[in-house]
Amino acid sequence: MERTITFAGDPNIGVFARVIGDIVIIPPESPEEFKTAVHAALDAEVIETTIQGSTIIGSLVAGNSRGVVVSGLATEEEIDKLAEHREVLLLNECMNAAGNVIMANDSFVAVHPDMPVDMGKAIAEFLGVDLIFLTLGGVKTVGMAGVATNKGVIVHPRATAQEIARLEAVAKVPVGTGTINMGSGLIGTGLLVNEKGYIAGNATSGFELGRIEDVFGFLE
Repeated sequence: MERTITFAGDPNIGVFARVIGDIVIIPPESPEEFKTAVHAALDAEVIETTIQGSTIIGSLVAGNSRGVVVSGLATEEEIDKLAEHREVLLLNECMNAAGNVIMANDSFVAVHPDMPVDMGKAIAEFLGVDLIFLTLGGVKTVGMAGVATNKGVIVHPRATAQEIARLEAVAKVPVGTGTINMGSGLIGTGLLVNEKGYIAGNATSGFELGRIEDVFGFLE
């Protein structure tokens, strides 16, 4: 199966799409090749919608099997589309680019360290998980500096031992470092992964793909 692809020529596929367990959210104008490849790689139901009229889905949506957190600027129609598949929490305050500032699985949620405490607690309660305020390699946008599933977490290669230890304490799955698209530490910009499979931006090297397979337990 093909493990790399672009979104209309752009290898930063994680900016345009977001996989949350058994669903993957993509823009309605996604190329048919992209839609087909993502569905096949992830064995996930494809949901086509914009968020606040935008195609940068990966930056604006986060969540786990219990719910979806989305920008409070999403339209009623967009919210209704998501609500067919998950409970929906709207971020109506600052830091509403949920996909950039939130990384979650069914055990934890890591959020931007400058997020208001009450907001972080509300997200954690909504998702039914433990909360951690975190940087990864000094990067505050944890939703792009790391990617989590219920089988593993891969994070920015400059993540410190202390950051990784804090994450391991709540993640309950293996945590490893890696890159995407020939050396980018913002791994969330180029990787879509769930418990069933993964697909990465087409600039990703064989070594980087091997690291992804190792961290998420896809190696035979």
